[in-house]
Amino acid sequence: MNLSEINGMDEAAFVSAVGGAYEHSPWVAKGTWAKRPFASLDALHNAFMSAIYAATPEAQLALILAHPDLAGKAAIARELTTESTFEQASAGLDRLSPEEFAKFHTLNTTYRERFGIPFIICVRLNTKDSILLEFERRLARDADTERMEALKQIGEISRLRLKDLEIA
Repeated sequence: MNLSEINGMDEAAFVSAVGGAYEHSPWVAKGTWAKRPFASLDALHNAFMSAIYAATPEAQLALILAHPDLAGKAAIARELTTESTFEQASAGLDRLSPEEFAKFHTLNTTYRERFGIPFIICVRLNTKDSILLEFERRLARDADTERMEALKQIGEISRLRLKDLEIA
């Protein structure tokens, strides 16, 4: 797929082709489609992120809440998206020892109780050890900082997912 094809797509085809970059949130692609043409993959990603930052706080929260817990119930039940399954496996989260799994479960629960959102990190840029360190570090932050960090991390996740589409 190339940018010329992306730029020429109708809205439904565009959302189908690139909407998966944002976990269960096709509204991001729908809100970006009218901004075509995109000069580069970076321009496409920047348009997506502009749509997210311009969205209502409720829409941003819905986007954040669409993300699964790391090594959580959805992973165990094999209910993750294809992208999330690959990403969590890339950091070894599908191969945790019972002790590591218990640690992730405790941190996920603590984080959700503190902030009301799942812990989001671009796992493809991390290891399980660095993720655990980030959990601990980020638990000391305030809720507003963590919501902004979640959106930033979603940006990193989506950038890699768009690159996976091999748009030239």
